[in-house]
Amino acid sequence: MLLRRHGAGLAQAWRSSLQLRIGAITMLVAGTVVVIVSMVLFVQIRDQLLSVKRQAAVDQAQAGVFYAQSEVAGIATGDAASVRATLDRTVQQLTSRSGSAGDFDVVMVQRSGSVERSATSRRYLYPAIPADLREDVAAGGQYLRYAMVPNATGDPRPTLLIGAPVPSDGSSADRIELYYAFPLDQEAESLSLIRSTVVISGVALTLLVVGIAVLITRLVVDPVRRAAGTAQRLAEGQLEERMTVRGEDDLARLATSFNAMADSLQRQITQLEALSQLQQRFTSDVSHELRTPLTTVQMAAEVLHESREDFPAHVARSAELLHTELDRFEALLSDLLEISRYDAGAAVLDWEPTDLGALVDRVVAGMAALAERHGCELTVSGPPEEVIAEVDARRVERILRNLVGNAIEHGSGKPVEITWAANRTAAAVTVRDHGVGLSSAEAQHVFDRFWRADPSRVRTVGGSGLGLSISLEDARLHGGWLQVWGQPGAGAQFRLTVPLTAGADLTSSPLPLRPVVRRVGERR
Repeated sequence: MLLRRHGAGLAQAWRSSLQLRIGAITMLVAGTVVVIVSMVLFVQIRDQLLSVKRQAAVDQAQAGVFYAQSEVAGIATGDAASVRATLDRTVQQLTSRSGSAGDFDVVMVQRSGSVERSATSRRYLYPAIPADLREDVAAGGQYLRYAMVPNATGDPRPTLLIGAPVPSDGSSADRIELYYAFPLDQEAESLSLIRSTVVISGVALTLLVVGIAVLITRLVVDPVRRAAGTAQRLAEGQLEERMTVRGEDDLARLATSFNAMADSLQRQITQLEALSQLQQRFTSDVSHELRTPLTTVQMAAEVLHESREDFPAHVARSAELLHTELDRFEALLSDLLEISRYDAGAAVLDWEPTDLGALVDRVVAGMAALAERHGCELTVSGPPEEVIAEVDARRVERILRNLVGNAIEHGSGKPVEITWAANRTAAAVTVRDHGVGLSSAEAQHVFDRFWRADPSRVRTVGGSGLGLSISLEDARLHGGWLQVWGQPGAGAQFRLTVPLTAGADLTSSPLPLRPVVRRVGERR
């Protein structure tokens, strides 16, 4: 659990910090380059060091062969004591001869048929000589091997072994072989010191490069961070925020350009706010001012409508149309006043515990007459248990009436399905029709004010064109969601999701936005 938490924190830091990413990438690249260069340098130094050692050892071994040839010339091979004495004496003489190859040990071997006699400057050296080296030397010629040979204490150490036959006078079938063992302790120590130096230098160089990269990145990122902070404060409404301009470099020009952009944005936002306030005040004033003459005209129209039976047919029809259109005009004024309250931020909720199922049934009962006129069947599905949500019942009912009314109008007489459900934190209602549907482009504008998918289409329900816009604002005021799915020819589905507890945040909806097949056992 702790490892997962640290991993999540590191991943978040990686995503959010440009400086961390550049530092890590620089360390990776610099470390890779340093490792490759260090390995190449170390291999070259090692090869050069061993090459010098090998050449000096070969020269000394050749000189030893010439010296041993002169010492063993005319040796009485039949006398074992004489052979051994000659070998011991030659080994001692060769061991005492110094050379540029450093310390060494010597082994001489005399082979007479199956009899083998040896002399060595150090015990246990001859058995440590690899068998393949012995076979190569026995076949003739000088050969060398790197092998691990025990030292005086029995610990293995890296050793350069060189073996060569000692030429004889040709009158004897006996063979004499000479082996040199050059310990590589000094070279191993030198290589260990070089390796440590290379590693320390590589780490220091990598850290230095990373430090320089982080420093340079910080010099570049800090102004960007200040710009981001200033932009965030501007987005929060602090329009007077500006960046500090230092110097005349590129970053200073960036700050100057940013400040100029902020000045332009402030002027435009101020102008837009003034225009918006003017528009809101105009809409509100016009709506209020129209109330009085509308009331007077409605009273006169009501008198004419009640007396329409006394008028000729065409006058009676005119009275009916006047009454209907004045009702629609009143609804439009009410919606305009509601929109103006939202624009002014004056809309408030009247929270109360509400039975969601009863509210849905009330909306369906109220829209039944309209559905019957359009030849449309309304079906309701929901859980059998009671679901209580803290909402403004009047606003939620208005949302659902708008959704059901639109579904009836655009449903082409096909059934309209209302489904509701709830989980531990949220409640949702979907309204599904099977009419003309919506394309993805139309779904993006369906909540716009006065928007129609087909401008030539005449409203049969008599809406003002602001219903879905007001519904969206009502949903947002609850802290909820109002979303739409549509497909041309397959109908559309609207989903309203609100939190069960007032002021709670939504994280999911208990109903999917895309239509699904109704499950068995749900209430209809």
